[in-house]
Amino acid sequence: MSAVLTPTSQGLAATPHPSAPHAVEELVGPTQGQLAPFAKSPLQGVNILVEGPTGTGKTTCLKTLADAGLEVFVLFTESGLESFAGAWTDYGKQIPTNVHWHRVKKPEANFGNMAEDASRINTLSLESLAKLSDPNRSRHNQFIELLRALADFEDQRDGKKYGAVDSWGTGRVLAIDSLTGINPIALSLVVGGKPVKSQSDWGIAQDQIEKVIRQLADGCRCHFVLTAHVEREVDQVFGGVKLTVSTLGRALAPKIPPMFSDVVLSYREGTNFLWSTDNAQADLKARNLPIRSGLPQDFTQIIAKWKSRGGILEVA
Repeated sequence: MSAVLTPTSQGLAATPHPSAPHAVEELVGPTQGQLAPFAKSPLQGVNILVEGPTGTGKTTCLKTLADAGLEVFVLFTESGLESFAGAWTDYGKQIPTNVHWHRVKKPEANFGNMAEDASRINTLSLESLAKLSDPNRSRHNQFIELLRALADFEDQRDGKKYGAVDSWGTGRVLAIDSLTGINPIALSLVVGGKPVKSQSDWGIAQDQIEKVIRQLADGCRCHFVLTAHVEREVDQVFGGVKLTVSTLGRALAPKIPPMFSDVVLSYREGTNFLWSTDNAQADLKARNLPIRSGLPQDFTQIIAKWKSRGGILEVA
């Protein structure tokens, strides 16, 4: 049977789930992992948003993209590489050669700079703080690095460059882990370390995030996976509490799920890590999955449905 990744006292272990497919081969065929030579897929890749609270398997489940026969490229904006690599190395397995990654560098900061910023906040009026500009704003270039990685993905594992993401075919998948890490670097692109942000600052940063996600979802043929944390917000239409994607401002959050073919909620029940497509508290979508809870965290089932509708894994 296919397995659901569950934690044990030693870390994550693979345990069967009753609803899991019986074997990867049943999902993607006996030639799983093979790409169709010279064939052009009539369908572009699927776009999948995996959202959920911290510690619910969003990063670790990316391992199953490789199981689906895809060449996997993960762009880390947070410190998730350890968990991702551990999905293999924790069990004495080699990381497959079809797995690549790039980590966006952390912002340049030190406690000395933070103390200077705190001193200004402590001594200046709100009006004066609002008028400040950061003379070192050019150092806050992590969002630019993210775009450059998308323009020519450099694998920090093997040192090779694999070209622009929007030139890739359906044999490849880009996974970004995660939207939570994109949010602050988009804002710092606009304001640097400025302590007070104006409404227009927030609007420019939101626009940059939306443009990147739309280009990846609509302007690329490859498969695209985005992980994201969630926040609890009051539903302005129906009342009650709603789970929304954690991003900059309330205006951007509802624009993100419609860009994706599948939006799943990751959650944990005891030691089982699962997906849901029917949680009424979140805006979820299921074009390639059944509408229910208790789904195994396994991308092979999504790729299998895509292939059954005519999708072909193209040679890079």
